[in-house]
Amino acid sequence: MDTIFGYLNSGLSAIIPFTVLLGLLIFVHEMGHFLVAKFFGVRVEVFSLGFGKKLFQFKRGDTVYCLSMIPLGGYVKMYGDDINADIPESEKRYSFTHKPVSQRIAVVLAGPLMNFFFAILIFLIVALMGEQVKAPVVGDIAAESVAYQSGFRSGDKILKAGGQEIATWDEFVQILTKGHGQSLTVDIQRANSDQTAAIVTNPVLVPNPSILSLQESIGEIPGLNTNAKASVVGVRKNSLADKAGLKTGDVIKAVAGVPVKYLRELDNLFVSLQGQPIEIEIERYENLEDPTPETQKITVGKAQFASINSIGIESSELFLAKIIPESPAQIAGLKAGDRISKVNDMVPAVWEDVLNTVKSYKGEGVIAIQVEREGKFENFEITPKMTEHMNSQGGEEKRFTVGIIPWAVPASPEITTLKMAGFGAALGRGFDRTIEISVMTVLSFWRLIENKISPKNIGGVISIGQAASETYKMGISQFLQMMAVISINLFILNLLPIPVLDGGHLLFYTIEAIRGTPVSMKKMEIAQQIGLVALMSLMVFSLFNDVTRVFGAW
Repeated sequence: MDTIFGYLNSGLSAIIPFTVLLGLLIFVHEMGHFLVAKFFGVRVEVFSLGFGKKLFQFKRGDTVYCLSMIPLGGYVKMYGDDINADIPESEKRYSFTHKPVSQRIAVVLAGPLMNFFFAILIFLIVALMGEQVKAPVVGDIAAESVAYQSGFRSGDKILKAGGQEIATWDEFVQILTKGHGQSLTVDIQRANSDQTAAIVTNPVLVPNPSILSLQESIGEIPGLNTNAKASVVGVRKNSLADKAGLKTGDVIKAVAGVPVKYLRELDNLFVSLQGQPIEIEIERYENLEDPTPETQKITVGKAQFASINSIGIESSELFLAKIIPESPAQIAGLKAGDRISKVNDMVPAVWEDVLNTVKSYKGEGVIAIQVEREGKFENFEITPKMTEHMNSQGGEEKRFTVGIIPWAVPASPEITTLKMAGFGAALGRGFDRTIEISVMTVLSFWRLIENKISPKNIGGVISIGQAASETYKMGISQFLQMMAVISINLFILNLLPIPVLDGGHLLFYTIEAIRGTPVSMKKMEIAQQIGLVALMSLMVFSLFNDVTRVFGAW
């Protein structure tokens, strides 16, 4: 019941941002149709935001402006848009149907184009305000990686690459891509220091992990990325940390008043305070889904130690946070809180070691898993089962799983504010971002057709409402960017050649322009009916996906 009320409260809080977002985008779209129709002398009878019963209306000139009950769209009703209507000869100059086909195409195309230009405007405003982007700061680097051997260290800030100043991580990747296969000098600044260094390295080309990009390959320095472990700790039983009250899954926010974000920061902090009582500020979550942590301060007593391991703290990634009900792991007897100490004959160092072993299972025999539980080792034999999963790219894949979820929590990457100095630069940024999102949106449709992206990713009004609510809470910049993305989606969706959408009308008018005669009324009616069925089916499917996502956990 608490879950139900939680979703209801969440839904109520999303109403205002959802209404503002969708209402403004609909207004912009319909305004495009309206302005171009008026420009060509078409009489506009109704300009409505929403469908159904009119809640508010007034008339100015020939047009009734109204706000209707169902806020999931809008329409502009033009005089003479019904080709079967009997239009007097004297009124034909105001009739939409009697306008030249080029003008009708312009009227229909104006709606989607207004959404495109509106996205440019929004991204322009965001660029002038300051856009939050991924900073050129290195994440955790493994000691055996090429990046580490080249001289990079965790937390390094990229200052220049190939002599060019770097403001964002994406800029750095672009330079690595252009400079692959040749020597490249990268100037860096060490974390929490004024120390700088010039590192000479050789970028290589690798397959682009993003399936929503036209670039098939990107440049990288193996082992160098922005990924880092959050300061979520695993605690060994009967250790100093355990006796002080720390628990696996605790997020360390500060040590002796010094803020902490990454797990890698803890060792140096503890070493610098050895021999002293150490006050640790933590956030404690009951489970991975818990949205409201409990804040505590815990003091670890005096101890002579040189690392976090010596007091029983380590990365949480080998500790199990959750066991999936009715999974092979639950059937075998694994429990939340267990620490995986061995998989078959391999002692895992990181979670990927466990994951890769399970993925490599061929469907025969069992996987032997040893766990540490309450300070004792226990052995289990588990038979993985084939399950369907959504991968990081949004596609569905089938693979063997055992049903365990670790306390592996990634840290959010470092963020910087990218602010354009001047209207011209901001306009260029707005145009580039709009083109970039447009390409990604078109590619997402294509990937759906190729079945590289699961149709389960298709969302409807509930998804839009959730996105509006979440970005609204994050700040005006994030909310505006979400509005721009949805505006671009409306631009592209409306251009699809589906009857009842703008794209369907454009298809009919294009055929008319080529043939010199309009498509027959009977064919248009049949196409409209098919299009309506297709559109309603898509709406029902997207609503089903939304409901499944939100309430599937019940």
